[in-house]
Amino acid sequence: MAATFLGIDRRLALAVCSILVGLVVFGLKYLAWHVTGSVALFADALESIVNVVAAAAVLVALHVSVQPADRGHPFGHTKAEYFSAVLEGVLIVIAAFSILRESWLAIWNPRALEAPLEGMLINGLATVLNAAWAALLLRLGARWRSVALVADGRHLVADVWTSVGVLVGLLLAVATGWHLLDPLVAALVALNIVRIGVSVIRQSVGGLMDEAAAPDVVARIESTIRDAITTSSPGPAGFQALRTRHAGRTLFVEFTLVVEGGTTVEAAHALCDRLEEAVGAEVDGAEVVIHVEPRSQAAATPRDRRSFRPRRRAPPQDSGPLR
Repeated sequence: MAATFLGIDRRLALAVCSILVGLVVFGLKYLAWHVTGSVALFADALESIVNVVAAAAVLVALHVSVQPADRGHPFGHTKAEYFSAVLEGVLIVIAAFSILRESWLAIWNPRALEAPLEGMLINGLATVLNAAWAALLLRLGARWRSVALVADGRHLVADVWTSVGVLVGLLLAVATGWHLLDPLVAALVALNIVRIGVSVIRQSVGGLMDEAAAPDVVARIESTIRDAITTSSPGPAGFQALRTRHAGRTLFVEFTLVVEGGTTVEAAHALCDRLEEAVGAEVDGAEVVIHVEPRSQAAATPRDRRSFRPRRRAPPQDSGPLR
């Protein structure tokens, strides 16, 4: 059962708080722009509107993702988080191009700022609040394996960099009297935001495309399976055709367990139980599916042709010689 806060799933509670924090940050940044007239601060406030919209999308996606598996969705709804993350990335890129547009217009019409110190102090307060909340989202999102919360955190990190760049530009513009620095710095920060947005989109699309686990995670799983077979198998056994895929917080692991033809169903089932427990203990949140085959049939099984290994008939190799 998912952990809750005041009766609400903790991820949903955090998403609701993100909307509230986003509204506060937007209010502060809008005030900073209003008192200075800075195009860079206006662009920063514009990006904060996107943060609020994105946080609302995260809330909807998380609400869907926490729903239990049903007949129409037997593997659950966790992939809904990837749609939110893709939207986050798209909104980041859109905000960046909006900032670039405002910067381009301001480059051709630079002007002195009004009350720059007051505006920078207000924007600085909003930036500190944003940075603290982004750090919390990234930490808890990683701990709870929430793609949507991590993407939201990265989005806020991009917003923080925007604000820092804007503040630096304003300081230099005030110190040097060169007002062109205001839009130039905003444009440079926007280019970095584009890079972050593209990265968020790429990672989210990878999840929607059933991207495999990272190589180091796969290596840990392989080692765990070998160790469990060595310590738990009643006779010679091996494995092949290991495949993994991410679906939100869940990592699906599938492989073929190869045993001697005389192994009983009860013994093979008991070994599968121990392998599932071992992999689940090594990789939190893993869902393990094991197909059992006798050694005499393993090389010719159609399942082998569906794995990522070359389509040739060969004895099981993933775990070395049968033990």
